[in-house]
Amino acid sequence: MNMNERTPGFGSSASQSVEVIDLMHYWHVFRRHLTKIIALSAVATLIAVLVVMSMTPIYRATTTLLIEAEEAKILSIEEVYGLGGQSSEYLQTQFEILKSRELAKRVALKLNLIKTPEFNPYHPANKKSFSIKEYIFGESEPPTDADILAATVDTFWQAVSIDPLRKTQLVKISVESRDPELARVASDAMATAYIQSQLEARVGLTQQAAAWLSERLGGLKERLEDSEHKLQNYREANDIIDVAGVDTLVSKQLDEITERLVDASSKRLEAETVYRQLNSLTDRSYNSLSSFPVILSNPLVVRLRENETNAELKVSELSKRYGAKHPKMIAAQSDLDAVRDSVATQMKRIATGIEKEYSSAKIKEAALEKALADKIKDVRNLNRTEFALNEYTREVSANRTMYETFFNRIRETTETGDLQTANARISDPAVLPKIPVKPNKKLVVALALVVSLMFGVGLAFLLDALDATLKNAEDIDRKLGVPLLGMLPMIEESVLEKLGLEEGRLVRAFSDDSLHGFSESVRTLRTSLTLAGLEHSSKVVLLTSSVPGEGKTTTSANLAEAYGQMEKTLLIDADMRRPTMAKKLGLPHNSKGLSNAVAYPDTLEECIHHMEELNIDVIPSGPIPPNPLELLSSRNFEQLLDTLRGRYQRIIIDSAPMRLVSDALYLSTLVDGVVYVVKADATKDKWVKGSLTKLDESNARIFGVLLNQLDVNKEARYSGYGYYAGYYDAYGYTSNDKQS
Repeated sequence: MNMNERTPGFGSSASQSVEVIDLMHYWHVFRRHLTKIIALSAVATLIAVLVVMSMTPIYRATTTLLIEAEEAKILSIEEVYGLGGQSSEYLQTQFEILKSRELAKRVALKLNLIKTPEFNPYHPANKKSFSIKEYIFGESEPPTDADILAATVDTFWQAVSIDPLRKTQLVKISVESRDPELARVASDAMATAYIQSQLEARVGLTQQAAAWLSERLGGLKERLEDSEHKLQNYREANDIIDVAGVDTLVSKQLDEITERLVDASSKRLEAETVYRQLNSLTDRSYNSLSSFPVILSNPLVVRLRENETNAELKVSELSKRYGAKHPKMIAAQSDLDAVRDSVATQMKRIATGIEKEYSSAKIKEAALEKALADKIKDVRNLNRTEFALNEYTREVSANRTMYETFFNRIRETTETGDLQTANARISDPAVLPKIPVKPNKKLVVALALVVSLMFGVGLAFLLDALDATLKNAEDIDRKLGVPLLGMLPMIEESVLEKLGLEEGRLVRAFSDDSLHGFSESVRTLRTSLTLAGLEHSSKVVLLTSSVPGEGKTTTSANLAEAYGQMEKTLLIDADMRRPTMAKKLGLPHNSKGLSNAVAYPDTLEECIHHMEELNIDVIPSGPIPPNPLELLSSRNFEQLLDTLRGRYQRIIIDSAPMRLVSDALYLSTLVDGVVYVVKADATKDKWVKGSLTKLDESNARIFGVLLNQLDVNKEARYSGYGYYAGYYDAYGYTSNDKQS
């Protein structure tokens, strides 16, 4: 045998395996604890039912209140203060008023809730017959009326809920109480109290406005009277009767003077032009004046010039018939000279008139200019007077308007103060609730059921995580990662009694025809070991376990019996700490055994006992030596084992548990392989892992693990209809009471 050969199942593959979520394992855990989960859930649900049935039902009544954002106002008092109800925060403000403690206090006082034990924690009906606090610290001082009222209001306040309806002006007021009638009354009372509080606030606001208006009106009246006195005094001081009439007369006079001045200026300019032309003449002779157009255009000069022309014609005609000294000529010439003298005289008079007319025009123009300047001055003075008068008049008018406005407003406020309307109304009064809202029995029981089931499942997984024992083949593969050679079913005492077998006779169970299932399980173990020795020899097999009581001795005996049907087999009891093989096989108490054969090799034949009914040879432990490990590690034991290898085809060695002593660890280096026996649902995985690690470090060949004393019926039931159930049934891993 190659002592350095390593077992490929443990250490290497286990450390390199990738951890995955095994859903089937969780399902098996759930199935394993299903009865406990159902029991826990049933108990929790039953307790929940009892608790719910003992709870006092709570009823809820709801009143729907309509809050108008723009209340119907008879008088807009808000305008006096510059307020408005158009803001988006208006409704939210009203909701907060509904939630206020002050409103709850008003309702509590109105309904006298102090006398209701439900809301008054200090009510005599709520007094406890025994209080640990009072027993330890003594009785406390009795509460005051204010404390009782505050506690009652707080309790009632917590029972009130305000729920605005989105995108509407509706709000639901709900009150919860043990008494459905009280819940209905309190809900309507909350709505009514809110409406009354709003009315009181508006009446108070109106009264405050009226008082402010009255106070303000007195000051306005004094201002009006003072401004009127100032206006009258100014009129009297300036002798003003009708400013409008005076202003019109002055305007007309100013227009008239202006027109006359324009006309005078025009005439003066014309006269000045003629005068300047006249002064431009060199002299004022007849010939010079005769060339002056203004003079020639004079009607009198025109007539005289006509006379002069006629006279000249007469002289001209007479001169043709008469001489110069003819009397007719002289007369005609005299008439002509007289006419010319008249024309010259008249022209000079006209020239003198032009000078006088120019001088008169200048004087008239100057007089009109002076009159215009005086009148403009008068107009300016009149404007100043009118401006000051208008100031006084405007002040009087403004004061009178303000006074009349406040006077009318205070009269309206006083007369309509009792006609204020509320901004809210009850759109849907509360109805008497028939069904309690608390406790929701169905919901509580359902939650208790669901929560208890979840808690039970979680507790099952927690127990599985904390449970370090190896229960079935799945645990062997998942926790240890070593081959499972087989599973031996647990034989219950009831089955043994039914078959008339003693517990100690289980070492002969393979040969007993009544335990077919157990025998088949041993054959499966034998087959697994045979297959494991195809490539390498498995003649000498060591069986060990973690602690005593795991069934390694019984397993060793039955495995030897199974090999005895096929090969020449030897069973050695190497557990010289607590040997039980000889007793269980019915050998004499003082039979020689392994300790004798090792100490005295020549007595080997005496130490081998042949069991004819089992068809095997047995070497019991013999007398217990003082130090078994020294005996087993001696040269004599190695030589003895080599001798036995030559005489037997199969040697089965039952050794001491590994967790207590090191006998099995040393023996594992001498044998062909080790079978590790594990008691189902009892042996902890860390014990097995530690022992397998030691064996692996000692280069021992580990065939695998045998799961012993397995409750087959239980595991088949928990495994459902999967692989293990079929495996148990197919290979006869069921107890005989079911096989029969």
